Amino acid sequence: MTEQGVRWTAEQVLALAPDDASRTAGSRLGGAGPWSQIGGSASGSLWGVCKGSSRTPYRTVVDLSGPAYTCSCPSRKFPCKHALGLLLLWSAEGVGELVEAPDWAASWLAERAARAARTAAGTGRPADEEGARRRAERRAARIGAGVTELEQRLADLLRGGLAGQEQAGYAAWEETAARMVDAQAPGLAGRVRELGTIPGCGPGWPARMLEEAALLHLLDRAWLGVAGLPGPLAATVRSRVGLPASGEGEAVRDRWLVLAQNDAVSPDGRLTTRRTWLRGLTVGRPALVLDFGPPGRAPGPGLPVGLVLEAEVRFRPGSAGLRADVGEQSPVVGPGPGAPSGVGAEAALEGYGAALREDPWLESWPVVLGPVVPVPGELGWQLADADGGFALPVPLAGGRPRAGLWQLAALSGGGPVTVFGECGHRGFTPLTAWQPDSPEPVALA
Repeated sequence: MTEQGVRWTAEQVLALAPDDASRTAGSRLGGAGPWSQIGGSASGSLWGVCKGSSRTPYRTVVDLSGPAYTCSCPSRKFPCKHALGLLLLWSAEGVGELVEAPDWAASWLAERAARAARTAAGTGRPADEEGARRRAERRAARIGAGVTELEQRLADLLRGGLAGQEQAGYAAWEETAARMVDAQAPGLAGRVRELGTIPGCGPGWPARMLEEAALLHLLDRAWLGVAGLPGPLAATVRSRVGLPASGEGEAVRDRWLVLAQNDAVSPDGRLTTRRTWLRGLTVGRPALVLDFGPPGRAPGPGLPVGLVLEAEVRFRPGSAGLRADVGEQSPVVGPGPGAPSGVGAEAALEGYGAALREDPWLESWPVVLGPVVPVPGELGWQLADADGGFALPVPLAGGRPRAGLWQLAALSGGGPVTVFGECGHRGFTPLTAWQPDSPEPVALA
């Protein structure tokens, strides 16, 4: 759905709430339980009937292009909790197929479209251009105020030192994150929450906390000077802060090999994120496709690792040229040609370094390593070039090797393998492997 093309995240929806009470109440209505007659249209509108305290259910309509809202409830808040709940239901893909709007929704949408047309005819400008500009300016001002407050919080952290953070607890960081949501900067809120989880988490946590605080400070300063940044970097900063991507990026038509796919539930348990890595067989370009859904339910049909599909992939501005959406798609081509071509460990690090110039907050970069050999050592496992050259460390999970690493060691049997994974500042995380004598990929746990 959209103009519904890209679904908003739950944090982006909650950033629209006028106050904390509306945010809490709207979150309670983000499930399908109280809703009926829910639907949406390709033009970018949603509607539904919500059972509430009144004998008559409340009729709610949302126009995503504004966004604009209407509801039959008596609330004077804008948007009301019912509009927020409907948007949350949509963000979790809880709104069904595109259907024709009921009369009560269609009439409001038609009146809104007619009013916009009259405004456009009177000004000679697109109907929502001026309103969109004013909304963007207001949101930028709110984010700027939130960034200034966050900078003060970071300065207080460094002035007081990190030693007391383990005893200080998480509550203060959650409060700061809530302030960033109020400032309509959900990306900053997410980074603040991650920062608050570091104290006490394993040896060396003060160094990690200092690193993350520095990256957060860098993002704050980048936002305050975003008008003077080059276009691609400015798009990355806006995306990292939490603004939806503006405009469309490059579209690439190719045969795409599915390199890896995994699902992860968010720390608050409210969202399942599916990460699918693709690689163009002609252009060699990697692409990351993200899908979202409610916990306990898959975001959508999966793509088996090793499959090849022919499709147009549209890359979003910013995000180091990785984040993409699969558009027009032909029938599945079939199994892949076997292991993709790989690079050595040193070249993998060089690729990650080059990507950091476009996105300094990038945690990892997709790389196919090969041929490499898994090698245990005193400081942990490494993936070493088969010719005895460079080696990359493999990060531990909870102080122990990931289960997938033992799978990889078993597949290797001491010999060379090709491995796809994510190369970052802590090392290389293997996701998929190929044996030299088998074209079948093995997804690593």
